[in-house]
Amino acid sequence: MMDFIKSIAIAASGMRAQAGRMRVISENIANSDSTAGTPGGDPYRRRIVTFRSELDRDMNAHVVELGRVATDQSDFRVRHEPDNPMADAKGDVKYPNINPLIEMTDLRDAQRSYEANVNVITSTRRMLQRTLDILKT
Repeated sequence: MMDFIKSIAIAASGMRAQAGRMRVISENIANSDSTAGTPGGDPYRRRIVTFRSELDRDMNAHVVELGRVATDQSDFRVRHEPDNPMADAKGDVKYPNINPLIEMTDLRDAQRSYEANVNVITSTRRMLQRTLDILKT
């Protein structure tokens, strides 16, 4: 019985971590075309999620948790737009270092990981229900 609960808890921790990852990816996508608030300033910088393993002492099991959310230090995209109010003295405007294609790929990967954890919970619940049914007879 404890193994069933442990597998559900581990899968649930994976779901929480992937939900956090999807939230950060969504913020990146939402800010992909934003500019700085001041002319020549830096715009939104892409954020990257990390994961960490945490020991759940109550269950004596390792679970996954959302780790530190780091900022991507790669170069901003720069476009020459002299008429843009956010342009610097040379007429260049900085845009976030976000590639929407990469973000969508990461989002799909996070969704698949989330769904895999849902499947683990569903399968575990079925096994638990079948075990209880066998014990009733």
